[in-house]
Amino acid sequence: MRKITTIITILLFSSIGFAQKGAKIEFKAKNNTIDYGTISKKNDNGIRSFEYTNTGDAPLIIYSIQSTTSCTVLSKQNETVQPGKSSKIDIKYNMVPGPIRKTITVESNAINYDDGRIPLKIKGEVSS
Repeated sequence: MRKITTIITILLFSSIGFAQKGAKIEFKAKNNTIDYGTISKKNDNGIRSFEYTNTGDAPLIIYSIQSTTSCTVLSKQNETVQPGKSSKIDIKYNMVPGPIRKTITVESNAINYDDGRIPLKIKGEVSS
């Protein structure tokens, strides 16, 4: 039994050494989605922010931010965020009446997303 415990302990400590190192991005928005809810074009400017933190151990580099139609990225496109620091991506929906279902794609060096590509979503409804 003692041999098994020793082997398990060695494996656990060995796996800690193999933890991935690099930049990691964590967004504050649940499921990387901002829900506008039902909004009025008269009372809302359509601007929202995706707040994020670099939870990794290397600088996070945002290479580009691409949006679908009806959505404009207001943040600067290239940005470097040091480990432990936070930033945000500001977007503006153009307030076309009807449902909001749009995706913004962030390209980065984040190792916690496939190829560093992070899909961000906005949803809601604009009343006329």
